[in-house]
Amino acid sequence: MSDLKLGTRTVGASHPTFIIAEIGINHQGDVEIAKKLITKAKECGADAVKFQKRTISRILTKEGLEMPYDNRNSFGKTYGEHKYALELSEDDYKTLSAFSQNLNVEFSASGWDEESIDFLDELGVSFFKMASADLTNFPLLEHAAKKGKSMVLSTGMANMEIVKAAVELVSKFNNQIGILQCTSTYPAQFTEINLNVLHTYQREFPNLVIGYSGHEHGIAIPVAAVALGARIVERHFTSDRTM
Repeated sequence: MSDLKLGTRTVGASHPTFIIAEIGINHQGDVEIAKKLITKAKECGADAVKFQKRTISRILTKEGLEMPYDNRNSFGKTYGEHKYALELSEDDYKTLSAFSQNLNVEFSASGWDEESIDFLDELGVSFFKMASADLTNFPLLEHAAKKGKSMVLSTGMANMEIVKAAVELVSKFNNQIGILQCTSTYPAQFTEINLNVLHTYQREFPNLVIGYSGHEHGIAIPVAAVALGARIVERHFTSDRTM
């Protein structure tokens, strides 16, 4: 296993596991909630916080934007209004990046389109996290890889052929790669997680850093993942499940 540079930390077999606190869009579009979540992540000992950056008009079709979405969990009458309400502004991202730096915690985000990758690169994130949903989005993977920053790839919903193809593509431009075992159910049941995939990845990609991204309840699975050799652990979290 080669080492991977994530911000100021070196990640690899002889280094402590790197913990990413995945805030995602659990800030509900509110920068003050985002700050509180960053602070909680730091207090818990996380090495990094991660958000999700999207250009809504790029990732949703016209039909998707206009789809009725009026329910108790909605922030708008259409799915487009709902998604726009959950997006932070670029100024918010600048504020939160500086806030994270002051707390000495790495700031990053998964960019879901080329414009978002460009913005995050200019913002100065130290690494790119690519979502499972984009593992087959080869134009986006190539766009990010060419930035020359470390990349962490989640592999939920992918078979080995897809994972190998994604790694091969990124490797043409960038050899700083981490791969995360991930089960894309919310919440994931223990019987669905299949942590032996970590060993499979270790055999198939001996020169890459292998880790785990989890959506399950509780804290048992990340501990088991680290025992099996995961050098990166990413976990979604919130300060209030009723939100």
